Amino acid sequence: MEIPKQAKGLVFPFAEHAIFDPEKTAPMSNSRHVFSKSNLTCLRKAKSQSFCLFGYRVCATRSTIAPLLFPVLLLYITGLIMIFDASSGEIMDIASGKSQFSGVFRQLAYGFVAIIAAFAAYKIGWQRFFENAPYLFAGILFLLLLVFVPGIGICVNGSRRWIAISSFSLQPSEFLKIFIPAFFLYGCWIRPSLYTSIKEFLLFISILGLPVLLILVEPNNGTAGVIVLLLGLMVILCGIPARFWILPLFIALVGLGVFAASSTYVRGRLSSYLNPEQDIKGKGHQPYQAKIAAGSGGVFGKGPAKSMQKLSYLPEAQNDYIAAIFAEEFGFMGTTMLIGVYLWLFYEVWKIVSEVKEGVPFLWGLGILFLFSFQAFMNLGVVSGLLPSTGLNLPFFSQGGSSLVANSLSIGLLLRMRENSGAGAVTRKLSEAKAL
Repeated sequence: MEIPKQAKGLVFPFAEHAIFDPEKTAPMSNSRHVFSKSNLTCLRKAKSQSFCLFGYRVCATRSTIAPLLFPVLLLYITGLIMIFDASSGEIMDIASGKSQFSGVFRQLAYGFVAIIAAFAAYKIGWQRFFENAPYLFAGILFLLLLVFVPGIGICVNGSRRWIAISSFSLQPSEFLKIFIPAFFLYGCWIRPSLYTSIKEFLLFISILGLPVLLILVEPNNGTAGVIVLLLGLMVILCGIPARFWILPLFIALVGLGVFAASSTYVRGRLSSYLNPEQDIKGKGHQPYQAKIAAGSGGVFGKGPAKSMQKLSYLPEAQNDYIAAIFAEEFGFMGTTMLIGVYLWLFYEVWKIVSEVKEGVPFLWGLGILFLFSFQAFMNLGVVSGLLPSTGLNLPFFSQGGSSLVANSLSIGLLLRMRENSGAGAVTRKLSEAKAL
């Protein structure tokens, strides 16, 4: 099959990470798998340090594992302490029958699942996830539909975002954020016509927009916005011709503006952001109390466990507003150190991504880096009162099982991307284009 000129190297600015390079790679066999086992053998195992996890021998360079896991573990452990601090204070204040350790135990349980997810992602490898992108897309779309089924989906504060699993819950949209770059890149891989036909491109984007539409209906506008931005980032990096997406983007922005203007949910969020004092007992309560918490911490904070806002003044503080309690207890200096740990994490992720030589993991890794950094920026901006409430939590720090598991899964993918970075040109063109 002839690869269109526009698709060669995916024409994005980073030429050495080209996905399509038909002049240097031989055609594949009739196998439907994009990657063969021999192509995916890591050539750096001789320089690796092995360690045992759950009875398996894991091979990864020490210089890769430790620097990335240190900031992740530091954020998770600090988050556990803050979750206990914030949730136990509220439980004691309202004298409920819950255990003071209930929030910590739940987060520990999710942490155990997160370790398994990260290890599984590492063992399976990004290649297998990429190969099966259409099935993953269909599975997540199905889970997003289950959210609206009575008896299966859970409605909390007027939003249906979760699926009940025994005493735990699952939020499918958190996993969509991790895999949406892979879905887009898979489409670019098997459909070179996306570079030559605006009809094909718009049809493909419409298919990827289906889960975004479901997330908007939940409603969960913050997550939907993040996914749209991720798709936009992939479109630009993959070099899709601008004439294909500039006009549709303008139409989409106008449509979102009309939707926001007509949605009481969005209007309420914006109103509580601009004038939280006008609805101090309603939607403006959390943003207003969060600013009080962050501002009252001063330079050095009130001290560990000495927050006043956690005593039911700032409800559900252990979720999206946990940074406000942290700022109250540890002040400006503590918040600066927290931001420093996140910058450390972003730097370690970037180091891994910058060493990847293949196009797919490079772009996917950039998507994960954007996801981590943008969510942290938005959450801290909301807590400080600079941005309207978005519903985005603080990665690895806030209470939230689905977010923790999804983010940990992405860490496993990143580690595998780094290990395979020395495998040479593992990408191959398909023998013939296939439809999604």
